[in-house]
Amino acid sequence: MTRFAAPIAAQIWDMKYRLKEADGAPLDETVEDTWRRIARATAAVEKDPAQWEKRFYAALEDFRFLPAGRITAGAGTGRSVTLFNCFVMGTIPDSMAGIFDMLKEAALTMQQGGGIGYDFSTIRPKGADVKGVAADASGPLSFMDVWDAMCRTIMSAGSRRGAMMATMRCDHPDIEEFITAKSDAARLRNFNVSVLVTDPFMEAVKGDLPWDLVFDGKVYRTVRALDLWNAIMRATYDYAEPGVIFIDRINAANNLAYCETIAATNPCGEQPLPPYGACLLGSVNLARLVPDPFGHGAALDEDALDDLVRVAVRMMDNVVDASRFPLPQQAAEAQAKRRIGLGVTGLADALLMVGARYGSDEAAALTERWLHRIARAAYLASTELAQEKGAFPLFDAGKYLASGSLQQMDADVREAIATNGIRNALLTSIAPTGTISLYAGNVSSGIEPVFAYAYTRKVLQKDGSRTEEEVVDYAVQLWRERFGDAELPDFFVNAQTLAPLEHVKMQAAAQKWVDSSISKTINCPADIGFEAFKDVYMEAWDQGCKGCTTYRPNAVTGSVLSVAPEPAGAKGPEGSADTAGQDAAPEVRADTDAEPRQPHGDVIYMSEPLDRPQALEGNTYKVKWPDSEHALYITINDIVIGGHRRPFEVFINSKNMEHFAWTVALTRMISAVFRRGGDVSFVVEELKAVFDPRGGAWMQGRYIPSILAAIGGVIEKHMIETGFIAGEGMGLKSDPRADLAAAPRGKPCSSCGSYDMRMVEGCMTCANCGFSKCG
Repeated sequence: MTRFAAPIAAQIWDMKYRLKEADGAPLDETVEDTWRRIARATAAVEKDPAQWEKRFYAALEDFRFLPAGRITAGAGTGRSVTLFNCFVMGTIPDSMAGIFDMLKEAALTMQQGGGIGYDFSTIRPKGADVKGVAADASGPLSFMDVWDAMCRTIMSAGSRRGAMMATMRCDHPDIEEFITAKSDAARLRNFNVSVLVTDPFMEAVKGDLPWDLVFDGKVYRTVRALDLWNAIMRATYDYAEPGVIFIDRINAANNLAYCETIAATNPCGEQPLPPYGACLLGSVNLARLVPDPFGHGAALDEDALDDLVRVAVRMMDNVVDASRFPLPQQAAEAQAKRRIGLGVTGLADALLMVGARYGSDEAAALTERWLHRIARAAYLASTELAQEKGAFPLFDAGKYLASGSLQQMDADVREAIATNGIRNALLTSIAPTGTISLYAGNVSSGIEPVFAYAYTRKVLQKDGSRTEEEVVDYAVQLWRERFGDAELPDFFVNAQTLAPLEHVKMQAAAQKWVDSSISKTINCPADIGFEAFKDVYMEAWDQGCKGCTTYRPNAVTGSVLSVAPEPAGAKGPEGSADTAGQDAAPEVRADTDAEPRQPHGDVIYMSEPLDRPQALEGNTYKVKWPDSEHALYITINDIVIGGHRRPFEVFINSKNMEHFAWTVALTRMISAVFRRGGDVSFVVEELKAVFDPRGGAWMQGRYIPSILAAIGGVIEKHMIETGFIAGEGMGLKSDPRADLAAAPRGKPCSSCGSYDMRMVEGCMTCANCGFSKCG
């Protein structure tokens, strides 16, 4: 039986991927059962299922090939779920009926767990004429609010938050409002947002030229291109959004440019897709393909890589036939083009194992070499599949081979495509792998550098107590097993010590052989100057990247890691190659003195709900909503634990029986959350973010967007007055540890409440529990 490399790996498997009965009884007794289930399901469409089940199982074994989470959790379960992670939805028509038809399709897709991407550039700008009704258009941002509310509603009925991507062209008249939309912390919380940047715009920026904002052929305004670029950069500098997508470059390099136009991506950006396109993802674990890590002459086994890629391509191609789809248009699109997104994880660990410093010229060259090898093997495997099973239905040899990305492909691969056709229109993509990387033993994620060599994770027990476990990077653990306490060499670097342009270099090296795109975060130091920050994006453009996402810790985004001082006599990694002569850098660890990282005193996170005492202290508040004849009376009762008062239950009463059902349901749900402990201040955030499409009301000099937001405000006021939280929007009340109280924290994890959220591969991911916004 396989032994998990770390306790967190076993916990991730049990929590997210292990097949269980409805009552929680496990059906997958071991991880081998999970691999067998996936192998059997994906081999079922073959003429000889037994042969391919054996080969698929061998690829999955030892975590060498890691299908994306949807496949790992859903394949072979018999459940009506999609095995595709994300979708780009249909083009939004510029009409009220068309917009809400698209909203319905989005809801149906998210109901099955699919993340979605939309281009909102097709909706007329705010203030434009609406013919036939003598009105002005409300603009795309107003409809994005509707999508956001839909996503929140779907999430509230499911087990995790939905993920959405919104894009807008750099020449849309509402682009400036789009750029600053996320500066409001309560707005568009379920969206990632990215600007579609065109080649002419980049030329205008570099030439400091004027730039027209246009819709449907009409120029609404003309701005200075450099000013607009600076606005994008400033928002990203301050709020980590919007991202930038170089859309013309994506379309020019697209293998299918002859039959589709791309205007949006999936939520994390690694899959630019046409309307109703879907992303099917899987990753080769490079960290498992170095036979003698840290040995003399250590190298990646490239023959084993070729074999693994061939099997992975066939398995992923079979998923196209085995999966269900939320919408028939999505099934038709997937069948017509059979695109897959085979990527990698564990790149940084593999580089460490062969002695290459991430971000160096050597590491960039190895990355390009390995990604070329994967692309070559994948394309050859797909041509062999085409010979056996047929090319994808929209294949046109002349037009396909003339596409941008095929021009650099090896001559023998091009010849094979011309002779046999190709089964899959696009084959490579590098997706976020945060959760499956933990599941595989905490290997480095995607093509990211190692984020932290080690950190301590609090593990909640059934009795409410916590134990601690050290989560160690896979390559670091191998080093320890081989060399004990020997000092880490200078090629051990991490995301915090790398220069931003070293990140760009690695992304560009990988992008050369990735026919879709890459989800990667370029970590920037908090004190980076604005001009230097802008240079990162310009360098990404100049080096051929298809997009760029950065993360700069600050008071808004939060600060994730702290540098733990070395204990006396301890040995840490030396300074990087370009800091030779300086003192050795201390080991970077997640801040683990907090439990988890947030100033919260004695708040307890419970796995089982607290029992209700006979008597509780509480307060009752009167709320008079202007549109309601009768007032609401909101009672909040508290419980005292460890000398601290915390909310325990909520009751809402009114003479108005119209809202009886939803008020009862609301109070039961809020009370259930309160009784499980932890940082429940997110309840306030969620309620205050609800807007009523009929309009809100002015109360005590403030605009309140809905009656639910008013209820949230009452609960927040109560939490502040009882000392549970420190102030409006500030989270839990600070304990005496000034260093933690002063640290920028950002938003808590919606799953466990910790402030260990970090941007990984364009996706906010929790280091404490493994939760990822992108699933």
